[in-house]
Amino acid sequence: MFSFFKKKEKPQNKEITFNYESIAVDMHSHVLPGIDDGAQNVEESVFLVKRMVELGIKKIIATPHIMIDFYRNTPETINGALELLRAELKNQGIEVQVEAGAEHYFDETFEPRIDEGKLVSFGDQYVLYEYPFISQPNNWFSAMQKMLSAGYKPILAHPERYPYLTTDTMTMMRGWGCNMQLNTISLTGYYGRETKKRAEEMIDLKLIDFISSDMHHPKHAAAFGDSLRTTYIEKVMFNDYPLKNITLL
Repeated sequence: MFSFFKKKEKPQNKEITFNYESIAVDMHSHVLPGIDDGAQNVEESVFLVKRMVELGIKKIIATPHIMIDFYRNTPETINGALELLRAELKNQGIEVQVEAGAEHYFDETFEPRIDEGKLVSFGDQYVLYEYPFISQPNNWFSAMQKMLSAGYKPILAHPERYPYLTTDTMTMMRGWGCNMQLNTISLTGYYGRETKKRAEEMIDLKLIDFISSDMHHPKHAAAFGDSLRTTYIEKVMFNDYPLKNITLL
């Protein structure tokens, strides 16, 4: 969630000739109102959702943070915000499916949540989780094994943003059953050149299972559109690249 951002690179001056219609589903965003560091009210939520719809998204799976020190979300808080957003979208005549999961932070409560069966999943038992940006947790392997044994399908959020995570480690994790989710805005240089380079390398090595916006605010919405100007977004969305987004529709 937190990191030090480098200066954003300017997107390529390229005409946009396609959108996200072919993937249909965005499965990582923070568009639910008022429960984490994403949309702070329903008006902001609607703004972000409208932009996603304009860019071809047919279904949104919102994934608010569950993070013990900051966002102690529960199924009740998540579903309450989801219903509030759905009601406003219906009121405004905006037709898009919105469901909810969560983005679990790998803190001291994460592995106990697995043991207690308290992870918030979506789709076919998918669980989205993120690592700290400083170092990989010591218990990352045991936690992943527990998720798989419990019938969950783990998805590591934005692995390109963890400087310590090598493509060899990602390859190994995927071999054990962990999916990788790329933030499309990483391809614009939004998080800096090194993150952009890692994102491109992951695409070249076909290490990506899902792509999504990680939408929090209007700057992310703009960058989500700018992603469509990059060469690598075309590479990952077309040419028979094995993305799984459409399976969540």
